[in-house]
Amino acid sequence: MNVIVTVISAVLVFGFLIFIHEFGHYIFARIFKVTVNEFSIGMGPRIFTRTSKKTNIKYSVAALPIGGFVAMAGESAAEEGTPEYEEWQRDPNTFDKKPAWQRFIITAAGAVINIVAGFLAVMILSFFIDIGGTTVTKTYTPEELGTDITTREQILVGDEIISVDGKRVDILDELSYEIMRRGIEPVDVVVIRDGEEITLENVVFPTVSDSGQVFGARDFSVGKEEKSFGSIMTYSWSKSCLIVRMCWESIIDLFTGRYTFAAVSGPVGISTAIGQAASEGALNLLYIIALISINLGIMNLIPFPALDGGRLITVTAEMITGKRIPAKVESMINFVGLALLLSLSAVILVKDVIQLII
Repeated sequence: MNVIVTVISAVLVFGFLIFIHEFGHYIFARIFKVTVNEFSIGMGPRIFTRTSKKTNIKYSVAALPIGGFVAMAGESAAEEGTPEYEEWQRDPNTFDKKPAWQRFIITAAGAVINIVAGFLAVMILSFFIDIGGTTVTKTYTPEELGTDITTREQILVGDEIISVDGKRVDILDELSYEIMRRGIEPVDVVVIRDGEEITLENVVFPTVSDSGQVFGARDFSVGKEEKSFGSIMTYSWSKSCLIVRMCWESIIDLFTGRYTFAAVSGPVGISTAIGQAASEGALNLLYIIALISINLGIMNLIPFPALDGGRLITVTAEMITGKRIPAKVESMINFVGLALLLSLSAVILVKDVIQLII
């Protein structure tokens, strides 16, 4: 039963998030009057197709509910002498004939829609959960923690923590993340105590180990924020920005060696997390959806060939220099980038399966 829940949940979540990504490209292509040949819900063999008499766009529903795609005329180079090339020559509204700024917006729209969807998911979630602040309500003794290291002699009940190692914190999620990431070494913590801003120097947090990684641990409790429209919007914005930063910093940490390859998850690992969240309730699933949606948007903006970010770089270079990379050269670069991404995905897939079995 758990396997069925995991598979169904993962297919629906991935399918929806990829679908809205492609819909972002589609809607702005329509706004800028780009010729769209097909918009598909799902992938694989088509089980339903309808062609609009007004726009001549083919709308399809495919057998595999794992996303979708939008096919715009002029996205890739056509071979000279082919029917596609002749049609491209006659059509003034192909993607490649649009101004660079319009192509930039169309390309970025998919990732932006994912990030916005993630923010909305966090905002909905915030209506149903407690919003943790940064004011300390209890510090724990060494006996309660089972460790010799605690911050209770430095961080006191009533302290409002406003920064950790120079990083401002406004909500519990930010506070916990900064301690987890930076608390593996002594750090300066800025608090407001009795109305006065005080810097606590070289605060030493307890540490924990997980999968060979060392993290700082929060050894105190904090109070809840009173719910209001303002606090909900503040939390939603801060939490969404935190997820964006977590995504970027995890990529940096992977390349700098702080996190090992074992910490990287692909579709199998993510699907397992989705299935677990679905079994634990709607709120956990909603958080996972927000997390994946924002990460999907950020990952697509990485300036790597075949990703939207790689194409944004070439369009930006064109806007600055006034010169465009030849279509065939760009297609070749994207092909190589796609091959590298697929190879990396295959390696991660094998790693995820092995970890699942073990």
